[in-house]
Amino acid sequence: MAEAGWAVAIHYRKSAVEAEALARQICGGGGRARTFQADLADRQALESLVATIGRELGPLTTLINNASEFLPDSIGHLDEKTWDLHLCINLKAPVFLSEAMARQLPENAEGNIINIIDQRVWNLTAEFFSYTISKAGLWTATRTLAQALAPRIRVNAIGPGPVLRSIHQTDDDFEREKQSTLLKRGPSEKEIATAVRFILATPSLTGQMIVLDGGQHLT
Repeated sequence: MAEAGWAVAIHYRKSAVEAEALARQICGGGGRARTFQADLADRQALESLVATIGRELGPLTTLINNASEFLPDSIGHLDEKTWDLHLCINLKAPVFLSEAMARQLPENAEGNIINIIDQRVWNLTAEFFSYTISKAGLWTATRTLAQALAPRIRVNAIGPGPVLRSIHQTDDDFEREKQSTLLKRGPSEKEIATAVRFILATPSLTGQMIVLDGGQHLT
C-alpha cells in the first residue's frame, strides 16, 4: 500500500514496538505512515480510532479489517469468555469500524472495505467453533455491507489458508497443513497484498471473497 503511494494507518493494541518498526520502515522508504493504539473491544475506542486517523492522515478511504482472535473451543467445552471475545473482535469490531469509516467518508469520495476472513467459512468444521462462527458472520457482513454501502463504498474479503504458523501449531503441524492442500502450499504475505491491490484496482468488484489457500477449502 505504501509503495503505491497510500498513507498507511497502522493499528495496534499491545504491539507498539512492532507497529513503530513497520512505520519507520515505510517512512524510511519514502512513504507515509502513523501508528494508532486502540482496544477494539472498546466501542468508544473504535469511534476515536477512526476520528484520530482522519485528523492526522486525512479521511479514511480504505479500511482493512485484519485484527483477529483465534482460540480453540468445541461443543461440549464452550467458554462464554472465549465466545464473546471472538464475536467482539472478529465480527462486532469490523462492522462498527466499517460504519464509522462510512460516516466520515467525504461526499465526493469512494471507499473500500476489505475484511480478512478465513478459507474455513467455505469448508466448515466443528473445530475452533466460536472462531468459525465469528468469521462466518463476517463473511455474511461483507455481503450485507456491500449492499448497504453501495455505490460509494465497495466491500470485499480475502479468505487466507495457511499463511503463518499459528500459536497452536508446531512447525511440523504447519508444514503438514500446507502439504494437505491441493497445491501443497499456502499463500505468502505478498500474495495477500497482491489480492488487496487487485480489489482496489477493480471497481466492479463488491460483495466477493478471494480465497488464497492452495485449494484447502476443497479438501
